[in-house]
Amino acid sequence: MKVAVLSFAHERAATYARLLNDMPGVDLVIADPDGSPDDPARGHAVARQLDAPYAGSWDEVFALRPGAVVVTSETDRRRELVERAAAAGAHVLCEQPMAVEEADARAMVRACEDAGVRLTLVSPACFGPAFTAVREGLADGTAIGRLTTLHGAYNSPATGERGDGGALGADAAFLLDMVDAVLGGEPAEQVYAQANSLLGNDPDAPSAALVTVRYPSGTVASIDCSRSVAAHPSAVDGPTMSFIGDRASVEFHARPRLLGGFDAATAGERWEAGGSDLYAVMLGEFVAAVGEGRGAGPDGAAGVRTLRIVQAARASARTGRPVDLAAPAG
Repeated sequence: MKVAVLSFAHERAATYARLLNDMPGVDLVIADPDGSPDDPARGHAVARQLDAPYAGSWDEVFALRPGAVVVTSETDRRRELVERAAAAGAHVLCEQPMAVEEADARAMVRACEDAGVRLTLVSPACFGPAFTAVREGLADGTAIGRLTTLHGAYNSPATGERGDGGALGADAAFLLDMVDAVLGGEPAEQVYAQANSLLGNDPDAPSAALVTVRYPSGTVASIDCSRSVAAHPSAVDGPTMSFIGDRASVEFHARPRLLGGFDAATAGERWEAGGSDLYAVMLGEFVAAVGEGRGAGPDGAAGVRTLRIVQAARASARTGRPVDLAAPAG
């Protein structure tokens, strides 16, 4: 299967390219016409390192008719590339956040539906077998009884400006996608958030955010998607979430601790995580799902629901008041 990585504006694009290049049955194509050939982190240089075909324009890459694409452009360019990919008949894996505005996100969903291709959102923990087991165990009601509360945390390191809207722009989506999957796509009813941008000094890209989401069923989700100067290694490896029911609770960690202790070489704590590379698992599941004609991970509709919560959280953080979400149109 021919899989194209579109743009290297996102910091994980090179990682995706390397993982796809090592995947059996995948013919990697790299396209980054907006990037500088002299930038070692951009697509042209990575294509040389991997000895992978490089498309110098968007027209060139879509003329190659890839079966699937990974969209890792700037957020405000993602709608354009998703719509072009859909028109070319390519299934799409899109980075978070999928769009800046809800109207753009809905247009992306419509374009993929009209073309008969699937729009999938990057959310690594949702693809792992551990989360699948937790979700299935919660669904039958025998594990913890009626689900009442979810508490999640994803505290990634602050690495400067990433153009993704800060903690609320991208990090919140990893947790909200998990909540959406467990609740079966139930739309949110009310959102309350507190945030600050002390580490970045950009009010539109908060470095710390706490979000509480209420659902019509009475379930409440509380998420911490803050960033820090020296995030604990456990947080970098993936999100954690507690699922609390009326009879019991379940703790989920995307990559649990395998080994911990003191490292004399660094004079600090050492953490060795267990489990597989979640990004490798996600890409493998995405490619397999495309080949088998099935879905895997959060789809475009889930992405729209998540984006609506993030937008409401931004509004709540600005005003200090809860935001009621009207029933989604369509």
